[in-house]
Amino acid sequence: MMLPSLRFIPNALCFLRMLLVIPVAWLLFEHEFRATLWLFAVAAATDGLDGFLAKRCGWTSELGKIIDPLADKILLVGVFLTLAIMGLIPLWLAIAAIGRDVIITAGAITYNSLFGDLQGHPTWISKLNTLCQILFLLLIVAAHAVGDVPQTAVTILGALVFVTTVVSGIDYVVTYSRKAIAVSRRRRGLPA
Repeated sequence: MMLPSLRFIPNALCFLRMLLVIPVAWLLFEHEFRATLWLFAVAAATDGLDGFLAKRCGWTSELGKIIDPLADKILLVGVFLTLAIMGLIPLWLAIAAIGRDVIITAGAITYNSLFGDLQGHPTWISKLNTLCQILFLLLIVAAHAVGDVPQTAVTILGALVFVTTVVSGIDYVVTYSRKAIAVSRRRRGLPA
């Protein structure tokens, strides 16, 4: 008897992460911080698990390369937006985090339509930014769920989120601007 392939699991985890945004936001608006903390932690854990399974088991796919970062963006933007609307995080920090994702997404769409396939991979600073954002948001929710979170930790993580957001945003813009210029020069027969 042949066992079914489990290659779908990383992509299923990405779709699960996207679906969990709605209940996470709803629980936040209902001030159900403990339930939110658990559900958001599960959603965040799927990010690490899908990547681990995809790499470890060789279950990578073209679809996964698209939906994994998309699922991260949807989850993080959803939680940043909800917490900002509720007044639990500074609006300027939410705008910086969401603005970075909007710029990267718009840039990716533009690059893809004008220059072809991105062949993009997350940089170390982008991965650090995602980790900082997840930890910061978890910490904010934990502060309202249990109340014993040092304000210094919130301030330091918030600063790390802002710095890594700005640096990774600039890194993406510079990297893909250079790639676009190189492709454009090659198309015109000029040396890249």
